[in-house]
Amino acid sequence: MMNKVCFGVDIGGTAIKMGVFSLDGELLSKWEFPTRRENKDLYLQDIANEIKQKSTELKIDENDIIGVGVGIPGPVKEDGSVLELANLGGGNFNIEQELSKLTGLKVKAGNDANMAALGELWQGSGKGYRHLVFVTLGTGVGGGIVLNGNMLAGTNGAAGEIGHIYVNEEETDTCGCGKKGCLEQYASATGIVRIAKRLLQESQEESTLRTIENITAKDIFDAAKAGDVIAYATVEQACKYLGIAMAHVGQIIDPQAFVIGGGVSKAGTIITDLVQKYYEMNVMESLKKREFKLAILGNDAGIYGGARLILA
Repeated sequence: MMNKVCFGVDIGGTAIKMGVFSLDGELLSKWEFPTRRENKDLYLQDIANEIKQKSTELKIDENDIIGVGVGIPGPVKEDGSVLELANLGGGNFNIEQELSKLTGLKVKAGNDANMAALGELWQGSGKGYRHLVFVTLGTGVGGGIVLNGNMLAGTNGAAGEIGHIYVNEEETDTCGCGKKGCLEQYASATGIVRIAKRLLQESQEESTLRTIENITAKDIFDAAKAGDVIAYATVEQACKYLGIAMAHVGQIIDPQAFVIGGGVSKAGTIITDLVQKYYEMNVMESLKKREFKLAILGNDAGIYGGARLILA
């Protein structure tokens, strides 16, 4: 028999990650399965089935389940309604109500980047902080803002969309959001590759990147660490724009720390060091000397955040 538990769920475009947590934040079991993204009824039913199956397997009594916290890739309003899901298709439904009907449990939901921020605050690099900016660098750039220990959601649950802060007025390419010069065009994995290709085209400088057919962000960071001039210039440019964006965010919310996660963050302290350098260059004196840390929960941050949301 187990004591009281809760479930954390992270709905992604490819896979759904789930975890069972004790109330003090211990991850008791975690697993994942493919997202059936054809329509919401399929993946919501899958989540309900998995909760039932895992409860049976771990001998969890339904009365001992506090609830289910869910992260989903899109804005979530305070009442649980989801407006638009770019990576899943669809939208305009109330995820809290629908999943609650299917499971018979209390459900709370939030944006996936916000849930990752909450997870890092609760049991990760952000532990002990009350005011935090979380940045996730992956295919895109996401973010979450924590003030006084609580997630900042905004009117439509779209607060913390730092990937679309305007950082370069000279940009001619259009961002996925329709604007030009967004942070996501430089600091995402795809943005970093785009910068490298541009620099390789503009320069005759020798570079190991010229020998790689399909360059990845990891290739660029590896080459930068090995002293490749163009690779290092690419990384510096990406981190410069991220540092500028963090300075803008810092001026508004005055956080204690910035935590950087997502796949790109695996490159390590080369990112935090450079971002901090450009943050310090672009922020007022009283906002300098803030902590810049790498996230430590990795792909589990979202399920930790979901659990924390339901326990809040």
